[in-house]
Amino acid sequence: MSTSRVALVTGANKGLGFEVARGLARLGLTVLLGSRDPAKGADAAARLPDPVTPVRLDVTSTADAEEVAALIRRRYGRLDVLVNNAGAVFRTEPAELTAADLRRTFETNLFGAVTMIHTLLPLVRSAERPHIVNVASTTASLALTTAPGSTFAAATDTIAYASAKSALVMATVRYATAFAARPELAHVRVNAVTPGYIATDLNGRTGSRTAEQGAKVILDLVARGADTPTGAFLNEDGPVPW
Repeated sequence: MSTSRVALVTGANKGLGFEVARGLARLGLTVLLGSRDPAKGADAAARLPDPVTPVRLDVTSTADAEEVAALIRRRYGRLDVLVNNAGAVFRTEPAELTAADLRRTFETNLFGAVTMIHTLLPLVRSAERPHIVNVASTTASLALTTAPGSTFAAATDTIAYASAKSALVMATVRYATAFAARPELAHVRVNAVTPGYIATDLNGRTGSRTAEQGAKVILDLVARGADTPTGAFLNEDGPVPW
């Protein structure tokens, strides 16, 4: 059993997830790097400091989630940090949007996070000060999207992505409220974060921020102690209106 804190980062073979895995390892955590493609996961882990272990993980697969849970249970007996980072963007203009478009977007961005939380919660609750971090998006903010002159409102082809991320923030708040009311889960912190407009494959690398900058809000949360919030939606400057 590991004496260091144990973290799982989904969608971590590149971009934001990769930088979060790197940062957590530097903080002294034992990191499991989740990747749908085992070869890409192994390559990513090889470029990071020990201890980082690649695990095959497609968050839309219940079987994959259960396999990873079994590995964590066998090796560590608990999970201190779960970062639900895996995401997908399928661009469709609202006039052409179908329910199928929404379903495939929600499958990764919302249902995948719920699958991971449901499957791993027994391991999370076994940790002393566990933390679940759901990676949302600034586009999840209704307040910012509807503000006069909003740049987010102009991105009309991301309606499915923004909707899924908004739903993820709501799920985060409800998880936090429900857990706080149950003594056996009250120690579990659940928060949503936005890394800002970072350059990743999801946006064709058009973002103005680096993945390393985007990872800061997650790493700062994980590094916090007894004052760690729960049920918050945060960027690196603090609460995000939503």
